[in-house]
Amino acid sequence: MSSQTHHALDYVEIAVTDFAAAKAFYGNAFGWTFTDYGPGPAYVGIRGGGDAEVGGFRLTDQVTAGGPLVLLYSTDLDASAQAVHDAGGTVTQGPYEFPGGRRFHFLDPAGNELGVWSAQ
Repeated sequence: MSSQTHHALDYVEIAVTDFAAAKAFYGNAFGWTFTDYGPGPAYVGIRGGGDAEVGGFRLTDQVTAGGPLVLLYSTDLDASAQAVHDAGGTVTQGPYEFPGGRRFHFLDPAGNELGVWSAQ
């Protein structure tokens, strides 16, 4: 049985320009551990004090204002994307596959970017 709750806040991604520096900082400051994904690595998962992955670092050329990317969990990703659209939001990426499932990003009417993911 999944421990995720449909449409609940589930995961936070922190944009970084240097994986090694981010891992060193957060590992030393808070004791976080990490999992490198993809070739390169393309993405780093964060374990913040337990076995469950609760967030990640995503590599970007430049960190901009707006802060971390908040992700919601969905048991039906396509229906959630349609619900975002129907409610006046704009799906900006996806749905697309990633290691661990599928996801999409959207802008709410105020311009905030969030993501929604599903294990299927």
